[in-house]
Amino acid sequence: MIKRMVIMLLATGAVFGGLYWFQNFKAGIIKQVMAGMSNPPQTVSTAVAARTPWQDEIEAVGTLKAANGADLALEVSGIVQNISFKSGDSVSAGQTLLQLAAQEDIAKLASLQATLDNYVITLDRDKAQQAIKAVSQATVDTDTANVRNAQALVDQQKAVVAQKTLTAPFGGRLGIRSVDLGQYLTAGTTVVTLQALDPLYVDVYLPQQALSRLKVGQEVNTTVDVYPGRVFKGEISAINPKVDSTTRNVLVRATIKNPDGALLPGMFTKVAIAIGSVQQLVTLPQTAIVYNPYGDSVFIVDDKAKGDQAQGVARQTFVKTGNVRGDNVAVVDGIQPGDKVVIAGQLKLRNGTPVNIDNSHVPPAEDAPVVTDQ
Repeated sequence: MIKRMVIMLLATGAVFGGLYWFQNFKAGIIKQVMAGMSNPPQTVSTAVAARTPWQDEIEAVGTLKAANGADLALEVSGIVQNISFKSGDSVSAGQTLLQLAAQEDIAKLASLQATLDNYVITLDRDKAQQAIKAVSQATVDTDTANVRNAQALVDQQKAVVAQKTLTAPFGGRLGIRSVDLGQYLTAGTTVVTLQALDPLYVDVYLPQQALSRLKVGQEVNTTVDVYPGRVFKGEISAINPKVDSTTRNVLVRATIKNPDGALLPGMFTKVAIAIGSVQQLVTLPQTAIVYNPYGDSVFIVDDKAKGDQAQGVARQTFVKTGNVRGDNVAVVDGIQPGDKVVIAGQLKLRNGTPVNIDNSHVPPAEDAPVVTDQ
């Protein structure tokens, strides 16, 4: 009986001991698995910080305006007799564009010219007679006054005839004509628009704080969404001497070269005015910056430890950023050239997170990115 009890106690102790050992072994395995799962390697994309030439700019939006532009019209009314242009033509200064019927005015001019010619003949004859004392000085004076009066009437009528002809006041490109042959035009009716396309002006409003950094002759780069990636160069030609008292903005005008006529008046444009001197600054893609109310930061990838299967370890550091240029941002403090910085995948990182790097799908960071339809 006692022997049986001893055997039963030994068996019971062996069972409980085995169960205790198994539970401890299981807990250790789970602890190791959970430790591995709590901080597994994360896949990120990186870029190497580098010093690049950096030019600070003032950016704004503006409107293109022709250096010379006008809606052409006639001072007098009449019937359209001749049209000497086609819509969209390029014309030179003084080129005839349209003629109103002017037969009656031309005939009156001929009559006045004949009267003038007769007065001139009479004056010449009386001057010859005066030389031999055949006529008085008063007669010659009267003849001279008649000639001058007749000449004034002729000049007046020539001006009336000229008003029936529309000419280009300057060279440029015509728009779409709005009149037809035989149409009766009243004075002031727009016939066609004429715009001089080279050069063009771009007018932009800038805050008064920018005045100290602006001067006539300063370089200006202009872009329009019609021509992605193309930059039109020019320079500041005038700065308004008055600041708008409502907006506290000042009007700045730049002259832009447009030799091929690609730009048109009225277009919306983006303007970048270079200020200061070119600096060498550390730059990063904007996606590298983690913006927070308590400070901006980035994740730097440090080299892996010996035996570590990950490619590196993430380390968060605070940075001070400068101006933005396209996809890139200048970093004033916190980053050194050569640092490997995470530009995608930061949301799953914290200090000490092991990382694997995959840059196979990283788009290039451009100073002047171009938006395409694809």
